[in-house]
Amino acid sequence: MTLRLILTRHAKSSWDNPLLTDHDRILNRRGRASAAALGRWLAEIGQRPDQALVSSSERTRETWDILSNAGGFQTQAEISPALYLSEPDTMLSILKGATGRTVQLIAHNPGISFFARSILDTAPLEHLFDRYPTGATTLIDFETESWSEVTWRSGLFVDFAVPRALIQREEEQAAKKAAEAALSPSDTPPDTPTEPLSA
Repeated sequence: MTLRLILTRHAKSSWDNPLLTDHDRILNRRGRASAAALGRWLAEIGQRPDQALVSSSERTRETWDILSNAGGFQTQAEISPALYLSEPDTMLSILKGATGRTVQLIAHNPGISFFARSILDTAPLEHLFDRYPTGATTLIDFETESWSEVTWRSGLFVDFAVPRALIQREEEQAAKKAAEAALSPSDTPPDTPTEPLSA
């Protein structure tokens, strides 16, 4: 049996309000767009989490809300205060208690980047993976019957994405469609030719 982890760092958050605690910071405009792009991408590739483990911070919960709405996911998030700014060992402990077959875990750096590198048998040679920027998402498979059996270095890398690249791809696809539409023949019927005047 294969279990799949969708490991996501929260999207870009705002620092505009100095009165908010770190826990209560919300996403900024870029972050909201990024979360939506992640949801569309996951739906496009057929990845629908049946369990979501989400840090209790506002920015992680908002990331899930926007992502799940954009992807059309019906799963209710399980909010975990223990995932807020958690260390890799805490993330692994929480993951071991998961029950879904496809689980999405949304948390924070620096813990999530260390977790991502440590849980994989072989990490991808990708500089963005090492940085694990906001919105970074990795798909990881585990050949096991239960999450309780997951250990360090047991994950198999499947895919990795960052929102900026996803949004750029969407914009390029939209531009290509617009260009193709502009070049396609008009659906408007041609003018009826007039009869020549008699001599």
